[in-house]
Amino acid sequence: MNFASLEYFETLAQERSFTKASERLHITQQSLSSHIAKLEKELGCQLVVRHVPLELTYAGEVFLNYASSLRDQYTTMRHEFLDISKNDEGILRVGIAFTRGRTILPDIIMAFHEKHPHVRIALVEATNEALRQKLVEGDIDLAIAFFPTSLPGIIMRDFYQEEVVILVLRELFEKLYGDETEERVHRLCEGDYSALEKCPLVLGSLEDIGGRIERSLMMRAGLSRPRIVATSNNSETHLALCIRGAGACLCSETLARGALTEEQLEKLLIIRLGDTARYPICFGYRDKPYQWSIIQEFMDMASEVVNRS
Repeated sequence: MNFASLEYFETLAQERSFTKASERLHITQQSLSSHIAKLEKELGCQLVVRHVPLELTYAGEVFLNYASSLRDQYTTMRHEFLDISKNDEGILRVGIAFTRGRTILPDIIMAFHEKHPHVRIALVEATNEALRQKLVEGDIDLAIAFFPTSLPGIIMRDFYQEEVVILVLRELFEKLYGDETEERVHRLCEGDYSALEKCPLVLGSLEDIGGRIERSLMMRAGLSRPRIVATSNNSETHLALCIRGAGACLCSETLARGALTEEQLEKLLIIRLGDTARYPICFGYRDKPYQWSIIQEFMDMASEVVNRS
């Protein structure tokens, strides 16, 4: 038994398919099947039921727990000995949402790489919910995300504050409300979201914090039948539709300013919603007996770069 076999089994258990697992591992199905068969022979137990979808036997579920634990211990040991030997190398797996990563990470990674040229950053881009799950399961070392609640076994550290704002093409708003445009903007700034009546909207899903804030605003405004043009989980899609005049959207101001040009921003009304639309973005990492020093250094570097910018 070796660590490669443990990784192969964990991947197969996650994908529940030899085809998908072999593609993810970049090996042939035959090679993966051979590794699993050797594990079963060594343990004297059948680990998987080979039908579609693949299932783990009771022995497979037990072995999966051991495989995950051993993998965690091995990774922790490897990190500790890298620190002991002052060997500044390795792979740091960082999870972040798509648009947030595009906005804040390039400068952070460039600064970090200058100081640690032999540490590779492996980015995992997914929704906040998926990132939290990957962190708990040990698939990433560090998550940069919104954490609505604490997670068992996870340490959180504040990073920066994001603020959701209403973005709408000025031309669209003036076309809809004419001489009432400034009054409508003032009402929105005062918290009267019924001023969005008749305005088409581009909404996020309930998995996204912007989407949850949108639904809350509509409920408070009594907008039972809003004019929804499109829904999407991707903030950049929201912004692309918004700048084309499809409708108003809610988006983090940080992400909007990172994704749009100054010329595009000048065409938009940016309407602030106050404290209820602010939320913390945090670092999250697993609580382990030994913490790899590179994780701490990355967080320190990221905070320094964001504060400076």
